[in-house]
Amino acid sequence: MSSPNPRPPVECDVLVVGGGINGAGIARDLAGRGLSVCLVEQDDLAAHTSSASTKLIHGGLRYLEHREFGLVRKALGEREVLLKSAPHIMRPLRFVLPHDPSMRPAWLIRLGLFLYDHLARREVLPGSHGVDLRRSALGVPLHPHLKRGFVYSDGWVDDARLVVLNAIDARERGATVLTRTRCVRAERGASHWRVTLADTHAQGALQHVRARALVNAAGPWAERFLRDVAQAKAGERLANRSLRLVKGSHIVVPRQFDHDHAYIFQNPDGRIVFAIPYERDFTLIGTTDQEITGDPRDARCEADEVAYLCEQASRYLAKPIRPADVVWTYSGVRPLLDDASGDPSAVTRDYLLEQDTQAAPLTTVWGGKITTFRQLAEDAADAICRQLGEHDAARRAWTRGASLPGGDLSDWGRVKGRPDEDFAAFVQAVRQRHPWLPAGLAHRLARAHGSRIALVLGQAQRLADLGEEVVPGVFEAELRHLQRSEWACSADDVLWRRSKLGLHLTVAQREAVAWWMATHPASGTPPTSHHREELRA
Repeated sequence: MSSPNPRPPVECDVLVVGGGINGAGIARDLAGRGLSVCLVEQDDLAAHTSSASTKLIHGGLRYLEHREFGLVRKALGEREVLLKSAPHIMRPLRFVLPHDPSMRPAWLIRLGLFLYDHLARREVLPGSHGVDLRRSALGVPLHPHLKRGFVYSDGWVDDARLVVLNAIDARERGATVLTRTRCVRAERGASHWRVTLADTHAQGALQHVRARALVNAAGPWAERFLRDVAQAKAGERLANRSLRLVKGSHIVVPRQFDHDHAYIFQNPDGRIVFAIPYERDFTLIGTTDQEITGDPRDARCEADEVAYLCEQASRYLAKPIRPADVVWTYSGVRPLLDDASGDPSAVTRDYLLEQDTQAAPLTTVWGGKITTFRQLAEDAADAICRQLGEHDAARRAWTRGASLPGGDLSDWGRVKGRPDEDFAAFVQAVRQRHPWLPAGLAHRLARAHGSRIALVLGQAQRLADLGEEVVPGVFEAELRHLQRSEWACSADDVLWRRSKLGLHLTVAQREAVAWWMATHPASGTPPTSHHREELRA
């Protein structure tokens, strides 16, 4: 397995800036077409927006009201493609929409759900139907005045792991992936970019790369990258348009209902709020939409947002949710294209790829949503290959039918093509092959790593073979794997992005993981500033 911090190549075909879902997806697609690719991320993979979503693979039911039929169709078409590609980190999810007559009329909801069911082909996800909440377990957690509702399908995803899996696939197809590496300057020539990288692992040591094409997938920092690093301006196609930074905050509270469906609540302000089963013991509630103008790094879930989410969820849930119930909050900043919508929640979630070919090609990614990342990456890779004159058959699109790392479960039993059933059978096979694994640990490792679980377990025949149990359910073998194969350098990388174990551990246990990560750096990797900060904390 390659080092988590290799030296950058001296030359490459494409350098991608930004280790969120779009940058990782583009790097994966290009590497799979045989181009030499270098992906750089100034922090950890998925350190910002791409680990702070609502964790949904969805068409966007509410976007139908804004007449974004093209975006909804595109997203609906991607749901099952993604679900089949990684059934270990994605799964079908049924949603309950309680009908509040003071909001939208029932006929309008039925029409919207009909369109939602038929705008794109479905093979796995069942269609929508009505439900009598008075006679269904789905109505038990709700206020008794809510008598009817609707049930429809979408999907759930572990967003941060989705980014990591794309990066792993990119690396295994030949790409170089550099985390905690900042692109500090990009100088454009007629046929190449000369890019200067600062490696924060080596106290800011500078390194230089020549690239035939540059991709700006910096998300909330895309405009700043163009202005300050590439010293370029947005092209004429973005005249009168700019990037709007919209903060979406979420709260996590103890589990509010026992079934496995999620809820979508309509609010008087026209927005919607989801309440989603989360990490077995919790309910995830979000999101808000607040436009911001400061540094995206400073985005936090503020007290007024917590109060808003509690209030809106309590309009539907019989048991009120209070700010004191909140056990965790997080915020992500969505880089959305400004389409002149006054309400941030109405701003389009579609993407635009700006192609500047006046000299060495520059592609800038504007906007987007996690559900359409694969299609975005394919569109970007198609354009870049055309710009570079790479037209042969080996450069054609390939990701639509491809599994992400760990997503091909065929070696563990017969695959039926139904992601939820295939994963359940896979977990049973893991238990049979490794009966010494506790059930909860087996399920967690299967969910995180899929068919690559053997890379964590190695030749282990008993729990003791996995090394020290650093905290309950977390062994040295897994931590070493995350360091060696998944670019994990700090406790936050492990507890809040490669997993959500931080929710299940005490403060002392989280500190124990931080201590282990600081005192057991990956081979060849010195303790980073992140390690030192954790030790001081």
